Amino acid sequence: MHEMSLAEGVLQLVEDTARRESASRVKLVVLEIGRLSSVEPEAIKFCFEAVTHGSIAQGAALEIIAVPGAGWCMQCAETVPMTELYGACPTCGSHQVQPTGGTEMRVKEIEIE
Repeated sequence: MHEMSLAEGVLQLVEDTARRESASRVKLVVLEIGRLSSVEPEAIKFCFEAVTHGSIAQGAALEIIAVPGAGWCMQCAETVPMTELYGACPTCGSHQVQPTGGTEMRVKEIEIE
């Protein structure tokens, strides 16, 4: 489960930000997770709750925004929606599709007090 190490990385970023801003606690963390990122939102929620126990982020709400997958189809020469990383183009059926979006995971927002 790589979500545990990802949650630990998010916590490190959150703690660094909270420390830099002299915050007393973290109220909310917003993550953007691409549908093609191989990150399971429910697993990251579980892991985030586990790794934040005893930290400045304990009890913080975790909001996840799903980023749709997109890719460039070399046959169609256009951007197409993607639902799986190595899937076929929904327009022409070609497998020559290069992902262009939805593979990322990033911290979009941290609310502190």
